[in-house]
Amino acid sequence: MYVAVKGGEAAILATHDLVAEARRGDEAVLELTVTQIREQQGLACARVMNEGSLYDLDLAALALKQAQGDAIEAAFLMRAYRTTLPRFGSSEPVDTAEMAIRRRISATYKDLPGGQVLGPTYDYTHRLFDFALMDEANGSAGEAHPAATALDTHMPRVPDILGAEGLMEAEAPPEGDPRPFDLTREPVSFPADRDVRLQAMARGDEGFLLGLGYSVQRGYGGNHPFVGEIRVGEVSVEFVPEELGFSVDLGQITLTECQMVNQFQGSKDVAPQFTRGYGLSFGHSERKAMSMSLVDRALKCREFGEAANYPAQQDEFVLYHSDNVEAAGFVEHLKLPHYVDFQGELELIRRITREREQRLAREQETLPEAAE
Repeated sequence: MYVAVKGGEAAILATHDLVAEARRGDEAVLELTVTQIREQQGLACARVMNEGSLYDLDLAALALKQAQGDAIEAAFLMRAYRTTLPRFGSSEPVDTAEMAIRRRISATYKDLPGGQVLGPTYDYTHRLFDFALMDEANGSAGEAHPAATALDTHMPRVPDILGAEGLMEAEAPPEGDPRPFDLTREPVSFPADRDVRLQAMARGDEGFLLGLGYSVQRGYGGNHPFVGEIRVGEVSVEFVPEELGFSVDLGQITLTECQMVNQFQGSKDVAPQFTRGYGLSFGHSERKAMSMSLVDRALKCREFGEAANYPAQQDEFVLYHSDNVEAAGFVEHLKLPHYVDFQGELELIRRITREREQRLAREQETLPEAAE
């Protein structure tokens, strides 16, 4: 046993060297820097920050480099590092109504108060390869020209516009405005409240939430969504130190917010109105925010007396399976030694096979006797 452990340890250490060699690749090619990843792979960094539950562009870029671009492994690195950081308090709630807008669109209002701002998006590209990007020596960034007029300073959120007409469900903090649940410190129980669900989805796997959001659109969710508004931009983060008693601006972070508008036919107690699904994510990550908002509305089904028949409407299913770090660990642990378990299964199959063969042999012996 001692020799086996030492031999395994040597092999594991050797794999570390092999990983480093594979990560570096051909040494004749210039090494990719963390700064390059941060500046030129911003969407990938945003995904890692979301699923790693930590806003730090440099660390997200480092995680992607270390993980050879594996987003789940990079998120795992971010989560592991996050657990080592001291927690000295909670920031004030950010106000997305005061966001410095870089992109803002709505599928519900053509003439949106404050205007539509297309900003940087792949929505209108042709999905054709740009082979000029392979010419690294002559590569250059596109040149964006400043707008002729400044953006409107007043950009009301679409649900607020509908709410002013009494057509959108009202949302207010619970009585007493208690501190939100912290799923990183407290065990989750079901049925889970909305603050728990939103936290879990904010750091959930984008692909999993995308699949659930797609299922909702295909009829496995019972609602018909409209994109009320998507906005991307910078918001200020403020913190109130106990010794000061007033808020201090810590800086700005980039956020993507999606408010999905859904129909609700009403009930005997509630007039017909629109309901909302909400998504908020780090960085420029529209697909994640949209998927989150679709599933958020699906998970509110019980609040509106709707049947919970589909996966996207089951909070336990969504919360337990959307965490890709936990899911990856559970799937990939199958690669680890299971020798004892397998030997037990193997011995069971062998015993059952022997007993079956013995039974068949006895049956064959009795056949001639029965014929006589």
